[in-house]
Amino acid sequence: MAETLLAIGEIVERRRFAYAVTPNVDHTVKLRKSALFRELYAKASLVVADGVPLLWAARLLGTPLKARINGTDLFERSCEFAAQRGYSVFLLGGSPGAAASACAELMRRHPALKIAGCVCPPFGFYKHEAQNKAIQQTIQESGADILFVGLGAPQQEQWMCDFAPGSGVSFAIGVGVSFSFVGGLIPRAPLWMQRNGLEWLWRLAKEPRRLWRRYLLEDLPFFGMLLQAMLKRSVAQR
Repeated sequence: MAETLLAIGEIVERRRFAYAVTPNVDHTVKLRKSALFRELYAKASLVVADGVPLLWAARLLGTPLKARINGTDLFERSCEFAAQRGYSVFLLGGSPGAAASACAELMRRHPALKIAGCVCPPFGFYKHEAQNKAIQQTIQESGADILFVGLGAPQQEQWMCDFAPGSGVSFAIGVGVSFSFVGGLIPRAPLWMQRNGLEWLWRLAKEPRRLWRRYLLEDLPFFGMLLQAMLKRSVAQR
């Protein structure tokens, strides 16, 4: 995490736009299916593993990663870092009221944090050029240094790639549902579940109607992909 925050600081000080992605199991499956998503990922300057299963997979494939950098943890720590460095932040997206609640909580924790603004556009706004341009201008006028985008994948990555460069920010990162977590709208899993790769089970129990398809159907190909990669590695080592 410390290395990631230092990298973000270097990006902001450089004043040349860059964005980060936080792969998890769901992203990995989407990357296999979507050439567009792969292209968005390829343009990212910073890639940190969000999902614990990715750490397990990397270890099994002989390419271990240093640590998991959870997207919500990174959002919170980045805001703390921004408060220390004097950077201003902008929150875009999230469910109704989530960004505002997150702003209030962040200000409570870090009174020195400069929140340039937050916008929670109506669902599907990213499909409309005029709305995207208006939001881009709002962010630009705010003078924000760091942009957090909570739209879910791949919409947040697409928005960062298409509109964040013209918004005046130096750094952007997609944070999914993190505004709701930080704002207290959705409780996070206990730490022991987070550390043992069971956060998905907690979230499924809290939001079964929204997440059952993702966790029980759409993400299953990940394990087939891992097995295929392990077999390929085994053959190559013979």
